[in-house]
Amino acid sequence: MHNNIVLQAPAVASQRSTREWQQADAEHFLHPFTDFAGLAKKGSRIITKADNIYLWDSDGHKILDAMSGLWCVNVGYGQASLVDAATRQMKELPFYNAFFQTSTPPAIELAELLSKVTPPQFKHVFFTGSGSEGNDTVVRMVRRYWDILGQPERQVIISRHNGYHGSTMAGASLGGMSGMHAQGGLPIPNITHIDQPYWWENGAGMSRDEFGKVAASWLEERILSIGPEKVAAFIGEPVQGAGGVIVPPATYWPEIQRICDKYGILLVSDEVICGFGRTGQWFGCETMGTKPDLMTFAKGVTSGYIPLGGVMVGERMAKVLIEQGGEFNHGFTYSGHPVACAVALANIRLIQQQKLVEHVHDDVGPYLAQQFASLNDHPLVGETQTCGLMGAVLLVKDKAKHQAFPSDLEVGMVCRGHCFGNGLIMRAVGDRMIIAPPLVITRAQIDEMMVLIRRCLDLTLADAQKNGWL
Repeated sequence: MHNNIVLQAPAVASQRSTREWQQADAEHFLHPFTDFAGLAKKGSRIITKADNIYLWDSDGHKILDAMSGLWCVNVGYGQASLVDAATRQMKELPFYNAFFQTSTPPAIELAELLSKVTPPQFKHVFFTGSGSEGNDTVVRMVRRYWDILGQPERQVIISRHNGYHGSTMAGASLGGMSGMHAQGGLPIPNITHIDQPYWWENGAGMSRDEFGKVAASWLEERILSIGPEKVAAFIGEPVQGAGGVIVPPATYWPEIQRICDKYGILLVSDEVICGFGRTGQWFGCETMGTKPDLMTFAKGVTSGYIPLGGVMVGERMAKVLIEQGGEFNHGFTYSGHPVACAVALANIRLIQQQKLVEHVHDDVGPYLAQQFASLNDHPLVGETQTCGLMGAVLLVKDKAKHQAFPSDLEVGMVCRGHCFGNGLIMRAVGDRMIIAPPLVITRAQIDEMMVLIRRCLDLTLADAQKNGWL
């Protein structure tokens, strides 16, 4: 027998003021990567709706989302086909798991489709709920592979400083973010890091191509110092996204591939940010010319409409895991979630139908590169970099002297504040201002974005001059 309880309908955005939303947020919601006390004092920005490449906050301000949410809303906001796919699947089969020797049609169909759009060495996928879970899976799978082959001593995975591979224990360990490692006793054992291929920071006196080969040589040096028989894999993002859109020199990744091949080491491409068209190819490894053994994905597979991640497993590994491995003691409740897979199917088909990869490669990617290059005449801009629909603008104290601002000035955060104040979401990573807009963006919208970027650079320059930072 049920008690007759009258429940009050939850408030919607129009029924609460911004201040009321902020107060409730501060009292109950602990945000990721946040100084909780600082945010509670300032108050969150409350986003209430979105369409195409635009957001609106609770005060009605329109904002151009140059970060695709968080690198993920590739097809833009408001795509009815993705919403309809989720609705249909929820009505038919909202959930079942992939344990107990069972499967569901959406998971099977998505696995088939992924085998078609990924590079040819990939025919199998292991589904997860996120990119962090995907990279945890990589650690387990890589070590299991070598164990099956009778080389259990191959435990060490090499990554890069300032790379980002998630925030779970294994994902944060793989990543090279010092702030994350300072909290929680990270990295876990048998994960080590080499320097990043960041020419502005590490390539003084060298051309970019020369530096690319030098930066790749750091991998071989580390392999030899550890002992090749102990090294299991190297993992890297084709373009370091959260690290500041660090686009490596063209010579870097081919040399990394050569070194991995030379020592028989597995190559893992973290495609969580770069995958599904972001770089102008379906996957960043194709843009960079590598042939990885494993490929982590998430974000763009559903355009962020619903959480889903996974690991594409190359046949070199899949054959061993399937034919010799027995039970792989790893997995998640939501591996192959039918609703998430249904949305991913609709998303990939939409990317194909609208030819968004070609749109990035042939049209808006080159146009963005041209427009970003025009920023090099600004007094604050030390360099610009783009790759497909990713871009970075480095703010410097003196470009002629190759001199950065002191880190305590947080000039990037000053610029970010002007961006938010002028209806533009542009992320600051130190003093690198970065963007990754939805793949559906048009040239006219890039022009609109560039006007806002220049305005915010000018306002930041005025602040720097006023405060005596130059």
